[in-house]
Amino acid sequence: MMAGIAAKVAGTAAAAMLAAGGFAGQALAQIVSNDVTYEIEGQPFQGFFARNAGFPGERPLVIIIHDWDGLGDYEKQRARMLAELGYAAFAVDLYGQGVRPDREEDKKARSGELYKDRVAMRRRLGKGLEVGRQQPGVSKAPAVAMGYCFGGAAVLEWARTGDKLAGFVAFHGTLDTPPDQSWQGVAAPVLILHGTNDPYAPMGQVAELTTAMDAAGVNYRMELYGGAKHAFTVWGTPATDALGYDPAADLESWKETLGFLEEVLD
Repeated sequence: MMAGIAAKVAGTAAAAMLAAGGFAGQALAQIVSNDVTYEIEGQPFQGFFARNAGFPGERPLVIIIHDWDGLGDYEKQRARMLAELGYAAFAVDLYGQGVRPDREEDKKARSGELYKDRVAMRRRLGKGLEVGRQQPGVSKAPAVAMGYCFGGAAVLEWARTGDKLAGFVAFHGTLDTPPDQSWQGVAAPVLILHGTNDPYAPMGQVAELTTAMDAAGVNYRMELYGGAKHAFTVWGTPATDALGYDPAADLESWKETLGFLEEVLD
C-alpha cells in the first residue's frame, strides 16, 4: 500500500547514512534552513524550517512535532533529511522560545501541562501549521504531520480534531485516547510506527487503540517492530529496560514514512 520512494537501504552503512542526515545525490549543498520565531497569545515560540532550493516550484509541507524535551537538534536533523528529498519541513515548537527542559522532572512537567490542556496543545499545533505554510517555497496543498514520543501522542491528538491534513505519522508515541475524545471524524490517513517492547504504550494499549480506530472506520496502518523499545528512532538513546535506539526499526520506519508521504502528498 505504502511503497517507499527512497533508494533501498540496508545494513550498518545505510544506518550511518541515515543518522548522518539523508541519502547521497540529493543536492545537499542547496539545503536552506533557519529558525522561525512566532507568537501565540503574546508568547514567543521558535520553530525550524528547512527546504532544498535545488527542487523547483513549491514543495509539499511536512510538520514535525518534538519529543518531551522540546524542539532540538534531533527534529532539526529530521527536517533536513526531509528537505534533502524535496519536502518543505517545519519543526514546530509546542513549549515556547527557549523552553528546552533537560531534567526529567522538567520534561514531565512541560509535556504534562499540554496533556492536561488539550485545547492549548491543539492551538499550538494549528499555529505551527499556519506558520509553516507561510514559509517560502511551500505548497498550499494539505500537509502531513509527524511526531516522536510526546510528539507522536500530539500527532494522534491532532488527528482526532478532524483537521483535513493529508496524513498523520506517529513514531513510538503514547497511544491512549482521552476519555472525553473519540476517533470519529478523523479526516486523513494515519500511520502508527511502534515497538512491541515499549512499556509506555504496551501491547494492551495497542489493542485498545486498534479496536477504537476500527470501530470509527479510521483509515490507518500500524507497523509493529518486534522487540523495539520506546524511542527506537532516536539516535544515541542508551539501552535501558524501557528505552533504546534500534537501527533496524529506525530504518524500516523511515522507509514506511517516506512511502506514506509519497502516497498522500501531491
